[in-house]
Amino acid sequence: MKKGKLFLIPTVLAEDTAEKVINQEVRDVVRNVRYYLVENIRTARRYISSLKLGINIEELHFEVLDKKTKETDLSRMMQPLFEGNDIGVMSEAGCPGIADPGSAAVAFAHQKAIEVVPLSGPSSMFLALMGSGFNGQSFAFHGYLPIDKKERIQAIKNLEAESLRQKRTQIFMETPFRNNQLLEDLLQHLHPNTLLCIAKNLTGKDAFIQTKRVMEWKKIPIDLHKVPVVFVLSVG
Repeated sequence: MKKGKLFLIPTVLAEDTAEKVINQEVRDVVRNVRYYLVENIRTARRYISSLKLGINIEELHFEVLDKKTKETDLSRMMQPLFEGNDIGVMSEAGCPGIADPGSAAVAFAHQKAIEVVPLSGPSSMFLALMGSGFNGQSFAFHGYLPIDKKERIQAIKNLEAESLRQKRTQIFMETPFRNNQLLEDLLQHLHPNTLLCIAKNLTGKDAFIQTKRVMEWKKIPIDLHKVPVVFVLSVG
C-alpha cells in the first residue's frame, strides 16, 4: 500500500487573519486531510473552522504532539501514514517544526521514508528578521531564553557577545506573560548602543515592529504583557 504524506501546515499568528495570510494551497490540503498531530486540539479545531471550508470537524482525528510526547506514542500516532492516509502537523501558531515539537514527527517521517511536504505560511521568526533591518545572511534563532533570572541575564550577555564576535543576528522569544520582565533585563544588561528590534503581534491589527538602540528603548514606554513578541538583536 502506498504511504500517506506528512504535511506541515502553517497556522495564523494573530486572530482573524486567516483570510489574508493563509494561501490556497494550505486550504486545499486542509480540505482533504483527516488526521492531525497538533500542539493544542482546541486551537487546531478553531483554526480549521476559521478557514470556512465546509469541513465537519467531528469527522477529523486529532492527536496531541507536544514536548511530553514519547517516541512510542509518536509511532502509534503516525500509523495512519502506513495505511495510506495523509497526516497534517500543526503548531499552536505559525509554522510547525520551528520552536515547536512538530519536528519530532518530521524526523520520524524521514526515518521511515515518508514524504514530507512543508507548506508556506506566516512565521513570526522570519517576519521579525525581515523587518528588523539586521543581517539576514547570518542569524541564529534561540527560541525561549532561560526562566531563571540569573541564567537569563547570562544568556542575554552571551547573545550580545556572539553577535559582536560573529556579526550574527540573534533572534529569541519569551512566553507572553514574561515579555515585560525579559525586556527589562535586556534594557538593563545590553550595551546602550546595541540594536534591539521588538516585533509584537505580527500580522495582527495592532502589529508593531521597530528597531532602536537600547539607549533609545529606555526612553520609550512599551507594554508587551500577554502578546506574542519576537526579539531580535544585533551589535552594529
